[in-house]
Amino acid sequence: MAPPLLILRDIHLTFGATPLLTGAELSVSEGDRLCLVGRNGSGKSTLLKIAAGQIEADKGEYFLQPGRTLRYLPQEPDLSAYATILDYVNDGLAPGDDPYRAPYLLEVLGLTGKEDPRSLSGGEARRAALARALAPEPDILLLDEPTNHLDLPAIEWLESELKGLRSAIVLISHDRRFLENLSRATVWVDRGITRRMDRGFEHFEAWRDDVLEQEERDQHKLAQQIKREEHWMRYGVTARRKRNMRRVRELADLREKARSHRGPQGTAKLTVTEGETSGKLVVEAKAIAKSFGDRPIVQGFSTRIQRGDRIGLIGANGAGKTTLLKMLTGELAPDSGSVRLGTNLQMVTLDQKRERLNPDETLATVLTGGRGDTVVLGTETKHVIAYMKDFLFSPEQARTPVGVLSGGERARAMLARALASPSNIMVLDEPTNDLDLETLDLLQELLGDYDGTVLLVSHDRDFLDRVATSVIVSEGNGKWQEYAGGYSDMVAQRGDGVTARKAEKAPAKPAKAADPAPTTAATAARPSARTKLSFSQLHLLKTLPDTIDSLTRKLEKLQAEMADPALYTRNPDRFAKLSAEITKLTGEKDAAEEQWLELEMLKEEAEG
Repeated sequence: MAPPLLILRDIHLTFGATPLLTGAELSVSEGDRLCLVGRNGSGKSTLLKIAAGQIEADKGEYFLQPGRTLRYLPQEPDLSAYATILDYVNDGLAPGDDPYRAPYLLEVLGLTGKEDPRSLSGGEARRAALARALAPEPDILLLDEPTNHLDLPAIEWLESELKGLRSAIVLISHDRRFLENLSRATVWVDRGITRRMDRGFEHFEAWRDDVLEQEERDQHKLAQQIKREEHWMRYGVTARRKRNMRRVRELADLREKARSHRGPQGTAKLTVTEGETSGKLVVEAKAIAKSFGDRPIVQGFSTRIQRGDRIGLIGANGAGKTTLLKMLTGELAPDSGSVRLGTNLQMVTLDQKRERLNPDETLATVLTGGRGDTVVLGTETKHVIAYMKDFLFSPEQARTPVGVLSGGERARAMLARALASPSNIMVLDEPTNDLDLETLDLLQELLGDYDGTVLLVSHDRDFLDRVATSVIVSEGNGKWQEYAGGYSDMVAQRGDGVTARKAEKAPAKPAKAADPAPTTAATAARPSARTKLSFSQLHLLKTLPDTIDSLTRKLEKLQAEMADPALYTRNPDRFAKLSAEITKLTGEKDAAEEQWLELEMLKEEAEG
């Protein structure tokens, strides 16, 4: 077996008074595909910086094979010393590297190379840094959150590009699908040390749970051993004390081992403050259109969004996802067409750039709105420090300005504030940015249990599959199409992903040539190919019968009361109220039965 290209052994690093790494290790061999995983703040990025030679450890061994090349993609690249981004990328090339690869990568990533680094957005700077890291095809490629600020077409292109490289790759990412598709081994950074599993990320969670369960059993055994030794100390033969000082010292060592054990970092506790129930209809858009200059963003799009829907918006960067989202929520008026919002809507928004956070305000002020030191969660009042702990903030951070928080901490702060506001519709623009995988899991569960409506913009394919009941996809040139299910369901129905268009199909039969193309989630739920039901669809298929039974019982009760022939004469207001309620419940029952039938048909087709 060939020796490793890169070795980090017994790495220690302390920031201030807090040890971050206390014996971490990393070994990278030829052709490795490693993913670094761990909670926000566990030291993943720091370990990658040590591997890249960006920072020096307090203690430990570092070895890189002589003559081997290494490239590192930082989260926040600095391009300030270069006149153009092409100069920046070319500066990373070594003699003998392909000079044409840099312009090719920049073009694929949507850049010309002539851009002034001082005027770049954060996303453009990240894409330029990605081109610089990939251009030389190094022996070792270290990537810290490479999918941040990339749209779905770019993420899928990057996956394909990395699979074709000969470089050994070490990557950090919150994108599950990206990790599953690329990794062959997993390094878990946990409480200052690292553990390695020579299997890809898809096996990580089961392995992690096994490790933590074994650790819990070991701690239980240690506690029992300490109890036995303490019993001996209290009730042993005192005359033998001098001859048993060894056991006294061993007991002290056991107690120190138990005291020094650091349990797993706590998980975030996400709860949403739900507002009053909205009307059944949340948004109705009819033939809406919007253009900026000569460029059409939305053309003739129509949809109906009802209470409980979870709608994902998908498209390349610049396709107009945020513009369409603002039109659907009434924030931006269409050039033509109409948007009707439902009744009793209470909306909260999580914006992509976290711009709604004032960087000069403290974390406590952001979470309380400047009103004392408590957070109101529906009918419950919670002290701000306790609420901060639910989102993995320490009490010392209460007076910390938001502007100095890390990207992950700002994401959690924005999420904490949004979830504290009463709502029955949540508008989430790239909510997965900078959240660790455990917090993403909790957010998915929360949205699955949320009784309101969710409008979601995301490039995270796994998140869309787990959350969305339907997706609205940019087809180019201002045209948008709605599909049932999540991202994978859309690909199965459409025949491809976001960028490439489907191959032309054979002409339809004359009798059906004039049929209009399906444009809604309901009609799109009948794909021609067998498709696997998404998590959201399976959940609906399981819960809809109970919903239909509940509506049936309510209708039977109301209809029994309406059967009284004297009701109209005796109480005409009650008669009118009952009639309206029966009409409403009948409509809801019909819609639920239709949705259940469509899902049953889709299930039968998927099962062949």
